[in-house]
Amino acid sequence: MKGYQITFFTQQDRRHGHTPLAEWLMLAARDLGIRGATIIAGSEGYGHHRRIHSAHFFELADQPQEVVMALNEEEANQLFALLEKEGVHCFYVKSPVEFGVLGEPDQ
Repeated sequence: MKGYQITFFTQQDRRHGHTPLAEWLMLAARDLGIRGATIIAGSEGYGHHRRIHSAHFFELADQPQEVVMALNEEEANQLFALLEKEGVHCFYVKSPVEFGVLGEPDQ
């Protein structure tokens, strides 16, 4: 199947409403029927303000996070329409990909 890999970049302490943004993005994808999304925790990174964000032993609030998902074009359009409607502010990368599933489903 052809579509997009979309990766959202955020950090653990960013929120949308009362929910951490990474979790909100994952749940929004699930509610739209998107096949899957993964939250990946990073050890260190920096953003447009050039400030280093990192996961420290005592404080994880500043930990960088990525939310990654593979979507077809219709799903991507639905997701971005929802993000616009909700007023979500988040950096992302959208790359064209081919994706699918190999083998038999687990029994």
